Amino acid sequence: MTPDTPLIIDDITLQSRLFLGTAGYPSPDILRQAIEASNPGLITVSLRRENAAGKGQDFWGIIKDMNVPVLPNTAGCFTAQEAITTAEMAREVFETNWIKLEVIGDDYLLNPDPFDLLKAAEALTNKGFNVFPYMTDDLILAQRLSDIGCKILMPWGAPIGSGKGLNNPYALQTMRDRFTGHTLVVDAGLGAPSHAAQAMEMGFDAVLLNTAVSKAADPVAMARAFAQATTAGRSAFRAGIIAPQSSARASTPMLDKPFWHQG
Repeated sequence: MTPDTPLIIDDITLQSRLFLGTAGYPSPDILRQAIEASNPGLITVSLRRENAAGKGQDFWGIIKDMNVPVLPNTAGCFTAQEAITTAEMAREVFETNWIKLEVIGDDYLLNPDPFDLLKAAEALTNKGFNVFPYMTDDLILAQRLSDIGCKILMPWGAPIGSGKGLNNPYALQTMRDRFTGHTLVVDAGLGAPSHAAQAMEMGFDAVLLNTAVSKAADPVAMARAFAQATTAGRSAFRAGIIAPQSSARASTPMLDKPFWHQG
């Protein structure tokens, strides 16, 4: 098998297909170790939530020292205008046009609001942002986001922080098959490294997760496990996974019957 081509976004070559969040770690030092152990392609940072939490200089120093591309996000925003304002602030702080766009419509499951998401995505795209929209696995929403210029789509596997994995593999596979020219990232709901491997085996370009690592008993070891699973799933996809069969198929060819079946 030929060597894999790296994932490139806006001429930036990412060093892996695991994207890692930075919220909720036991300490800044464990966050640093988790980033070092997993070698993520990018890390996400919420400007609103991190400022509200008063992370301090240790947190921001780690982010800057890691030399990993930063994807600011609009976590905590509940309207299109909130998200647009937060994205513009993040562009000034982080000096990047990348923005992970989150517009939440439900407090309980943290479902994205598809209407304000689309509204904010269009406004930000027109302002020169490369929008990474956090969305449900709805195919029509994906098409509408594509129509306004989003080349990256980030459907959830399950609600944020639920750890349930891929709740609707059919919908995710349909989206992957439909949007072959887009970068597709499974974002949210992954709880175990096997979930990341499953997404990568389906042909997704990357996975993004936070809680599964930050809240693990050993976040550093879990970060490493997710990195390994992401690589394994990508390798399996490229190698060509066999199609499921409705009946058994012998792995050893039968050249002839054994002597006790003859006569």
